[in-house]
Amino acid sequence: MRRRSISIATSLAVLLGSAALMTGAAGSAAADSAKVLNVAGVGDLVVDGTHGRVYVSDPSGGKIVVTDYAGAVKATLTGLPGVTGLALSADAGQVYAAVKNGHRIVAVDTTTYAQKASYALGAAPGDLEVVDGVVWFGHGGNLGSLDVSGAEPVVRLGQRGDVEFWGAALSLAADPAVPGVLVAGGGGELAVYDVTAQGTAALRVKGDMDTSAQQIDLTPDGGQVLTSWGAPSQGYSIGAYAVNDLARQAGYPTDAYPNAVRVAPDGTVAAGSDSWYEPDVHIHRPGDPVPTREYDFPNTGDSSGADTLVPGALAWSPDGARLFAVSVNSRGTYTLRTLTDPTKELPTLTVAAPAKAERAKKHTVTGRLNSKTRPAAGTVLKVTRVDVESPSGKALPVVRTKADGTFSFADTPPAGGKVTYRVSYAGDATHAPAAGADAVEVSRKAASLSLNNNGKLYAYGKDVTFTAHLGATYRNRTVALYADPFGSDKPKKLLKSAKVNARGDLSAVVDMTRDTAVTAVFAGDARTAARTVKVTAYAHAKVSTTLTKHYKKGRIGSTTYHYFRKNTDPVITTTMNACPGRKQRFQLQVYVQGSWIETASEYIAQGSNGKLSVRLGAPGESGIRARVRSSYVNGSSGDSVNSTTHGAWKYLVFTN
Repeated sequence: MRRRSISIATSLAVLLGSAALMTGAAGSAAADSAKVLNVAGVGDLVVDGTHGRVYVSDPSGGKIVVTDYAGAVKATLTGLPGVTGLALSADAGQVYAAVKNGHRIVAVDTTTYAQKASYALGAAPGDLEVVDGVVWFGHGGNLGSLDVSGAEPVVRLGQRGDVEFWGAALSLAADPAVPGVLVAGGGGELAVYDVTAQGTAALRVKGDMDTSAQQIDLTPDGGQVLTSWGAPSQGYSIGAYAVNDLARQAGYPTDAYPNAVRVAPDGTVAAGSDSWYEPDVHIHRPGDPVPTREYDFPNTGDSSGADTLVPGALAWSPDGARLFAVSVNSRGTYTLRTLTDPTKELPTLTVAAPAKAERAKKHTVTGRLNSKTRPAAGTVLKVTRVDVESPSGKALPVVRTKADGTFSFADTPPAGGKVTYRVSYAGDATHAPAAGADAVEVSRKAASLSLNNNGKLYAYGKDVTFTAHLGATYRNRTVALYADPFGSDKPKKLLKSAKVNARGDLSAVVDMTRDTAVTAVFAGDARTAARTVKVTAYAHAKVSTTLTKHYKKGRIGSTTYHYFRKNTDPVITTTMNACPGRKQRFQLQVYVQGSWIETASEYIAQGSNGKLSVRLGAPGESGIRARVRSSYVNGSSGDSVNSTTHGAWKYLVFTN
């Protein structure tokens, strides 16, 4: 309850020319997937297809994170300072990891994730490749090998031959389909080695490559070396060099800036680029400069540019069905992205239905299936119609494409309302599935729906019956009635949802404690349109006032007065239905020379329980008559949830 003090004597003084209000108050009572990686950086990644695992090295964190194909972490291998290059053994039994700061290579069991062996090298290893059972590694600007086929491991360093890699860290490339061949690149130089002699490299050919290349790879036919940066004169692209003489060949265009390249077992090229506003991964069929498919990473950071590909962070699954990539955002968060069916084109399937149609009359739907290489004429497409009578869809006869990929079919919709046609293509060996849809608005008969009591004003708390009347419909006879009291603190609620009676009526009772919008909703059916009707009814506020500290009641004329001693402070307590932030208007009038003159009027905040007490200071003289009133005024009392309501005047007289 809140309390307020107002002096009648002062109020009377105001009337006479010198006044002030004294106040005081007191209150009272598989699709593509993405998973965040817990890493501080990425050195390399390798895929174990036998066990369905992806290994990601974190040089900054000194660890390797092992995940499944969906990115769920299966193991974290720690204590590997500066770990960078990774390579999988031919039998998928172990992963080799280059521990740069430890000058060693460790072997990790792919079943238990336990470290099987640690091989000291006497040099800091970088990139790794396994060729015919031998682990090859770059160390600084040189080439080394680790042969573990004998009783004791054999390490051979400094095998670059007369190639000057100018101290740059080497990128290595090999392919299981090309035995005995290893490619190394760095510092603007490229070299092809014959490694058929166990653990020994013999230089076949050397040549120049672009100095900005961050990664290289060997095609499975043994014909080309690909680099992650082509010649500047050729624009942004994956560079290509003939293996036999390292002559420059046509590469694969990308966006700015190329930073990764990996070749799948079937020769498909995955090209990566560090691109904020363009696609990040570009998939090319062998020899085709136009990408079959591209992936554009989303923006998960707080910069204007999207996430970007980490340099060299691409890896194929052995079956070529997935491509793994690691992206990083502006906050330094790394995400492993699993790209499914990357070698398949993404067709587009468009569907065009007329905007409007008549029910039970035939209309035609058209469309087109298109792709970089269009599926053959006669390709089968499935068609489903979704409407109010078949919300889960009804299969229509299949449709076949023409030579140009277009198709059309006719349909006679039995139901009105929104009718959606969904057309789907299952895909094939070179095309991913595709789907398209379009909707037509099919005519329905208008529904007749009415609701009573619009604009009526009711006493606070009166139970009012609202009745909706529904005219003739096809099948649906259900109406829902909702009440939405004014004010954001009271939610809209369902009163009743049921079938109308034989007269078409449905009624519900509303307790009118606030102005209330009542809505009747008919959802429609196959032949009758949906309809909503809304009315607004109004409710007075609850206002009651009591006086205390009087010594009797009596009548002066026809009016009942509360009698107070001249030195007694009357207390006027008003109860009003509570509402957040509500204020009541308090009025004080004094009887002077035959007229009621207002001496005080102000808005005073209620207590949280809706109560307010006003203490009138005693006038100190007898013969004074006064009256007080409390009111709720819509809009001025702090809210607009009730209609304006004035309480009754309460009369006071002061005696000796």
